Amino acid sequence: MEPAPSRDAALELRDVTVRYGDVVALEGVHLSIAPGRICGVVGMNGSGKSTLFKTVMGLVTPDSGSVAVASLAPTAARKRGLVGYVPQNEDVDGQFPVSVADVVMMGRYGRMGFSRRPRAADHAAVAEALDRVELTELADRQIGRLSGGQRKRAFVARGIAQGADILLLDEPFAGVDKRSEATISRLLRELAEDGRTIVVSTHDLRALPALCDEAVLLLRRVLAHGDPRDVLRPEQLARAFGLDVLAEEG
Repeated sequence: MEPAPSRDAALELRDVTVRYGDVVALEGVHLSIAPGRICGVVGMNGSGKSTLFKTVMGLVTPDSGSVAVASLAPTAARKRGLVGYVPQNEDVDGQFPVSVADVVMMGRYGRMGFSRRPRAADHAAVAEALDRVELTELADRQIGRLSGGQRKRAFVARGIAQGADILLLDEPFAGVDKRSEATISRLLRELAEDGRTIVVSTHDLRALPALCDEAVLLLRRVLAHGDPRDVLRPEQLARAFGLDVLAEEG
């Protein structure tokens, strides 16, 4: 019988293997993250980061192993709005007449039922989320007219409005301006202090120690997991990236 998931873990993967045909994307992954922690996931392209996120979201079913999200199966956690996802890139039609507030309100759809008629609580959640990402003044602006950094903040606000206990962010700092980077970093720390669990995939190794409580080095398997300063030691990075990264980081 499969042992019960740890009640102390917000997110737990046990011996998870995912294959796409003959390609092994994740192999024997063990990972446990406690509530209120920010965990950075580091790995080169093709290391399994996207598959890891999709597995946690219940969009990919492991070939073996188990996944518990807030002590539930991933699909159940997603349907209850307990886990949210902010993608690296989200296709937005620049001509589509949807406002920033409309995009953030999409995070509330799971709480509205079939009618999708916002109630006072939904409007309040959207207003608070926009305030936290410093986009209140742009609430009525068409989403396609935002800068890259502003747009990323809008999608972070959507995850906040959803009220998810676990938030997954794929490269949240890629292509954003310094203000957006600082705003998102501050906000993630605040969310963690509120007890939410944040998992961030990033290539920005220099920013990890200041942002994250812990880091995971991934190359289909978890090569290292712990204090970012230990995980990002040159000898650890060489295992995941090869020797070239040492010269770049040096």
